[in-house]
Amino acid sequence: MATANGTVKKTPLMDFARPRSSGLIAIELEDDNTLIGASVTDGASDVMLFSSGGRAIRFKEQDVRAMGRSARGVRGIKLRASEAVISLIIPNAAGTLLLASEKGYGKRTPVEEFSVIGRGGQGVISMKLSERNGSLVGVAQVGSGFEVLLISDQGTMVRTRVDEVSILGRNTQGVRLINLSEGESLVGLASFDEPELDELEGDAEEGAEDGATVASDAAVISAASDSAAQSASDVLEDPESD
Repeated sequence: MATANGTVKKTPLMDFARPRSSGLIAIELEDDNTLIGASVTDGASDVMLFSSGGRAIRFKEQDVRAMGRSARGVRGIKLRASEAVISLIIPNAAGTLLLASEKGYGKRTPVEEFSVIGRGGQGVISMKLSERNGSLVGVAQVGSGFEVLLISDQGTMVRTRVDEVSILGRNTQGVRLINLSEGESLVGLASFDEPELDELEGDAEEGAEDGATVASDAAVISAASDSAAQSASDVLEDPESD
């Protein structure tokens, strides 16, 4: 788990084996802190934290000891004034990261460019920030064939192929990913594998077709029922019928 103020915590899944209807405490938070992400790991993974100030730290999961549910955790990254952690990533060593800033700029950077260092430091530059591109607002682990949804604070949503985004080094600003209006800001992103979306769309279309078939069958049954009722009424009203 990771929080906005840079704290990280590791808790065994067995501690959540007996859920309650009211939920379970996962981490103790101060009033000015929030949980920003949680991931299931294999116990021997690397951990990456990204800050709104464009910095990132990568350290070994073993650097964080296991704690109980009510513990607050330990420092994962040392933040500068006004910075906050915006993303927790459990990286694939051969993977690629997509980074996006509040003014619609972004890039892909290989995970291998981020060296493993000790927990609790300030980290390294993950994106060069300026007035041109603004603060870092989202990071996602992506692969070839993936797509990404970019979402603004005014409800604008753009879907684009990850392969169309330039691969650049850590100390770069990125390229424009989305055109934003005056005063509009990018607030988040979501990545997905294209086949997964196609499968979901196929299920939706199949569901719509099934719904149309059910509606059609219901109409036939209703029409048959009305016809039978009319025939019965005609028989009752015909004085010559047996």
